[in-house]
Amino acid sequence: MATSIDQAFIKQFEREVHEAYQRQGSKLRNTVRTINNVKGASTTFQKVGKGTASTKSTHGMVPVMNLDHTNVECTLQDYYAGDWVDRLDELKVNIDERQVIASAGANALGRKTDDLILSALASASTNEISDADTGLTKSKILEAFETFGDLDVPDDGQRFAVIGWKQWSELLAIEEFVSADYIGQSNLPYSSITQAKMWLGTIWIPHSGLPIDGNDIRSCYWYHKTSIGHASGSDVQTDVSWHGDRAAHFVNNMMSQGASLVDDSGVITIFCDETPDA
Repeated sequence: MATSIDQAFIKQFEREVHEAYQRQGSKLRNTVRTINNVKGASTTFQKVGKGTASTKSTHGMVPVMNLDHTNVECTLQDYYAGDWVDRLDELKVNIDERQVIASAGANALGRKTDDLILSALASASTNEISDADTGLTKSKILEAFETFGDLDVPDDGQRFAVIGWKQWSELLAIEEFVSADYIGQSNLPYSSITQAKMWLGTIWIPHSGLPIDGNDIRSCYWYHKTSIGHASGSDVQTDVSWHGDRAAHFVNNMMSQGASLVDDSGVITIFCDETPDA
């Protein structure tokens, strides 16, 4: 009987952790290229150059584009997030306490997934917009928008901009971002509970994990989905084991993932000053 109770506890815990990770773990995983079920310590993402169309003579050979192919390696690393669940404590607390622990582990791994993607974004250095002692202004946004156009980065609904909460507040002060006259009723920032909005063909996402330096300069990233690669060798898994000497279950959440910069030209870093007088 005790064994079957433990198995029910373990299976329910594993399900709750997986659901919590999918629901509220990572904000950025779906905004980048993803390879799942990777076998081995690393994988590669393909970067393909631009092709050029040419004419041909009658009965002549079709011209070959000779596309430039580059392999970008992505190394996977293993991450763990564990905690103890005392057997007698389970009798004293509400069942929701288990869900709290499951959510905490899933959220920890979700933040690590976002950290990997943000680190890959931070490695891009080709396109940068200076802070200019200001926050996120309309002029900076339009400069980045023009840069994407000059670089022929596709405007296909797969552009994403991840910004800090200070920058999100600054966006709300830009009329073109909040007025239905410009973006329509359905795309207003507060038309739903979701804090992510489409504007300028880009999904804008506020995020609390963006890097900030000692001078209060926040790094924000505007990128195309294909410019960053995320690889998963093992999605979130949970192992629950009983330790009699502690009279407790040890809950171990783990995953194996990695992220790499694939195309430097598809990422623009916008530096924003967060000092009080900026």
